[in-house]
Amino acid sequence: MTTQSIDLANDIQGVREDLAAAHRLAVWHDLTEGIYNHLTAMVPGATDRFYVPPFGLHWSEVRASELLTVNFDGRIVAGEGILQRSAYCIHAPIHAANPKHAVALHTHMAYTSALVRLEDQRLQPLGQTEALLIDQIAYDDHYDGLARDWAEGERLAKVLGDKTILFMAHHGVLVTGRTVAEAYDRLYSLERYARVHLHALWTGRPTKTLSPEQVAKVQDQIRNTALHDASGKTYKPACQLHFEALRRLLDKREPDYTS
Repeated sequence: MTTQSIDLANDIQGVREDLAAAHRLAVWHDLTEGIYNHLTAMVPGATDRFYVPPFGLHWSEVRASELLTVNFDGRIVAGEGILQRSAYCIHAPIHAANPKHAVALHTHMAYTSALVRLEDQRLQPLGQTEALLIDQIAYDDHYDGLARDWAEGERLAKVLGDKTILFMAHHGVLVTGRTVAEAYDRLYSLERYARVHLHALWTGRPTKTLSPEQVAKVQDQIRNTALHDASGKTYKPACQLHFEALRRLLDKREPDYTS
């Protein structure tokens, strides 16, 4: 076996474990609806297939070895179980549209799903976390029932475009990333923001928004200034550090997710 093939095998197992971990963590963080919704990741080294758990598994049961491999034609090419139709119809077109969407996490998590049920689902920059996320959000104001065909997934992919968060009116949210760590950190942060946002609205008191200049400053700071000291070392992105910390907790409590 060549070094390149060994590296690819390690990448494949790593993505499988990360995706299984994301399902377990979503249960911990109350981002799940049991067996419903779908978290998927592209297969490393492939351009036309992705991983998804078989429909019917509770997210607290998902293991790396149980993930289905599904191609963009909707055929299960590895693994055993049922492929939920909407998982294919939503995720395959989004994965196919942009390499930036290598991981796609679709949930009906409570606080964000409450926001997309408002007449105007667009978010206001009420604080720092919102300023970090707000320019990454695309809004789909059209709802036409369940996603049961490829054309609906293509439509959603066009609405999402180059952004990484899709608010789906009357429905839920979809978050993407180049890695599971990036996407899950974004999903987690979004739901925390949505909760704070709703609590602020529930006070009934007037809210105070950040100015466009303040939002631009926060976004420039996160993108163009160092998070760590100036020692010259190369550090992992914060999202990766966060996800690795979460996986360490998971390793202690539910180590079977890697099996």
